[in-house]
Amino acid sequence: MMQSIVRWYVAKIKPRTEKKIKKYLDSAGVENFYLLQMPDTIFVRADKETLLSLPKASGLNMDFQYNPAIHQLQTVSDKQMADFIFLQNHSGDLIVLPEPEKLIGGEKVKVIGGEFAGIEGEIYRIKGHKRVVVRLADCGAVALGNYIAKENLERI
Repeated sequence: MMQSIVRWYVAKIKPRTEKKIKKYLDSAGVENFYLLQMPDTIFVRADKETLLSLPKASGLNMDFQYNPAIHQLQTVSDKQMADFIFLQNHSGDLIVLPEPEKLIGGEKVKVIGGEFAGIEGEIYRIKGHKRVVVRLADCGAVALGNYIAKENLERI
């Protein structure tokens, strides 16, 4: 018997419904994450069958983001989600970027020292300063507001 693959998926939801949807997902034992600064998006970690059954089972409006380039539902890697959640929980100065699809040409880096060691992202100039940006496919991105010394960055 083949085991279902569990992945992070992106769901678009109506504003001000995120707490209700999160409460339902938590009670159903479905891992999820939402960022207050991204009120129309919730990330859900499940196998595809469970994911697609959620709107009907919950009675809540959830539209799963589709990636037309690959003709599949939009997914986010476990590493990207882990970095995103870590930054949300440990960075006092996080900048949510509303249009991540407009970020092009950033140099890929890994933080190799300091409190954010292990985070992978891209370098962009935001608000006049170079920032490490963690992107979640083209559905969201956050820039680390904290200064990271050049010697703590490594090109990847």
